[in-house]
Parts: sequence; structure tokens; C-alpha cells
Amino acid sequence: MSSMVLERPTLVLNRNWQPVGVASVARSLVMVWNETARVVDPEDYQLYGWLDWSKLAPRDGELFVSTVRSRIRCPEVVALVRYSGMPTSAVTFSRRNIYKRDRYTCQYCGVQPGSEELTIDHVMPRSQGGMSTWENCVLACVSCNKRKADRTPEQAKMPLKKHPCRPDWKPLYATQHTRIDSWSKFISEAYWNVELDP
Repeated sequence: MSSMVLERPTLVLNRNWQPVGVASVARSLVMVWNETARVVDPEDYQLYGWLDWSKLAPRDGELFVSTVRSRIRCPEVVALVRYSGMPTSAVTFSRRNIYKRDRYTCQYCGVQPGSEELTIDHVMPRSQGGMSTWENCVLACVSCNKRKADRTPEQAKMPLKKHPCRPDWKPLYATQHTRIDSWSKFISEAYWNVELDP
């Protein structure tokens, strides 16, 4: 249980309270301990350093980390003390991130059958020189992938719902489908709705 709690995501804000990433509870507690970040209480937006945060007793039903002497509340949001920039890193090309970008949806027929019924399709087939890139890979349900076979969408007469491209980096690419309610105070609802769009 405690190892799962330590891996739980914490939203990381820059000094200007803009979302810049997601860290594990373990990492965020280390940042607070090292004084590179402060815990943000989503209820009243109060900032806490290590000494003050470690003295707060967990509320009923709230997750905590047990130590020999105490229970430390799991921070849901931390704000960096010095960093005010925005990350410039690109989204890593990976199977998981393709699923996120395409929202677990077949890009040919639009169904959402579940991850086990989805495959990654090369728009320009590898047999025709297609590469494994953001711009050439999309999700396809098993049925559409079989129907398209070793052809381009034009050859198969199967137009794409939208053309694939490299997505913009957003902090939520670092999460594993975890949405913590308190984050909505720092990330607009519109952001949640489009967080994985390119």
C-alpha cells in the first residue's frame, strides 16, 4: 500500500503556479524536504514547507505516508520555489503516448473498443517505406487494421478521422490516466478535455 501511495502523481507548478509536470509523491516530498518546492493546499492555497507540512495530521480518508514517528499527508500539488519557465521537452514517441494522443480511439472508424482491441497502424505501410514516427502512426481497431492491410488510407478508401502529428507537451502526458480532483483548481476544464490533443 505505501509503495503505491509513494508512486501516486503530484501536480508540479512553476513559481507562477502554471502546471509544468507531474512527479510522484515520493519525489515531491523530497523536493519539499530540499526546499526546492512547497506543498500547495488546494483547499485554501496556503503554501507549506517541510516542517509545517510534516506536522499536519491526515484528514479522514486522506492518503498518507507512514514513518516511524508520524504520518505525512500525500501532497496533491506542489509549487517550485525558483523555476518560473515552461518545459520545452517534446513528448516521447511511445506506444503509450500514441494511445493517449489518439484517446484510445480507432482513427479510421472512431470506435473505442478498449486497449486490448486496438493496434498501432502505419499510415504509410512499412512495406512501402513508412517509418515509425508521430506523423505515420495511428491507433486502429483490429477490424480496420485488417481491412486496411498493407495499403495507404487512400488505397484502402479509408480516410483518417484526423491526420497524425507530434503532440504538444503537456504535464498530463506524464500521468497514467490519473485525474486528481484538486488539480482542476490549477488546470482548466478545457485543458482536461484537450490535454492529449496535438
